[in-house]
Amino acid sequence: MIERLRGVGRHLLLGGVAIACAFPVYWLFATALRRPADVMSLSPLPWPLSLDSYTDAAEKVDLAGLFVNTAVVALCSAAAQLLVALLASYAFAMYSFPFRRVLYLAFVGTWLVPFQVTMLPNYVLLNRFGLIDTLIGVVLPTLCSALAVLLLRQHMASFPAELVAAAKLDGRSSWSILWTVVVPNLRPALAALGILLFVNAWNEYFWPAVVLRRSNGVLQLGLRSFMGTEGEDWGPMMAVASLACLPVLLLYLVLQRQITNAFVRSGLK
Repeated sequence: MIERLRGVGRHLLLGGVAIACAFPVYWLFATALRRPADVMSLSPLPWPLSLDSYTDAAEKVDLAGLFVNTAVVALCSAAAQLLVALLASYAFAMYSFPFRRVLYLAFVGTWLVPFQVTMLPNYVLLNRFGLIDTLIGVVLPTLCSALAVLLLRQHMASFPAELVAAAKLDGRSSWSILWTVVVPNLRPALAALGILLFVNAWNEYFWPAVVLRRSNGVLQLGLRSFMGTEGEDWGPMMAVASLACLPVLLLYLVLQRQITNAFVRSGLK
């Protein structure tokens, strides 16, 4: 009986925490679906429902263009970081070369350097290359993630050496071993890390705000169009913010089981 009560208490606690975490997201969509006259209402239910905020936002900014740009930036950044991390972690874990440990520590140490420190050099380089106010300029400095290398290297180091040795005896090259032996066995870790990198790139605001000076190239920057000296236009702003959250929410709802299994099996937190 006591154990059952403890179980009920734990579930109630977890349910309360889940509601507290989900409520801001619910309020975001509720505000976006209110009528313009009811935007500041404190009613928990947005009734009657209205799409006026979305239509107003579409008239002021190019929602389709912002959505496509954000998807391109997030996908390119996440894919590049995952590829670089895969190759670098494979080299650090499988090869022996002079100063390997020193180079690895120096590489991972870059993760401890705040982005604000490297922001100015990156901006100067992009300006010299003429990449300011372009999506390439947003993606280029994010092609490598030291955290991704650190996480994948741990999985590579624990990979069974017997499989790699057997593949070498079969005459396979290092490149073939990576893609036909190592990668298939690291799919859960790669999936979990890819999700983390995509969500982080999708939600990025600071660096795009620095590079894209004259245009609202991504959804997060499109929110600035509804901020003015006379006040914020909360309805369209919440509509754009809800569209920015929607892909990540749909990704989790559609791939919930796969995402959970990826994180559990990979050990990434």
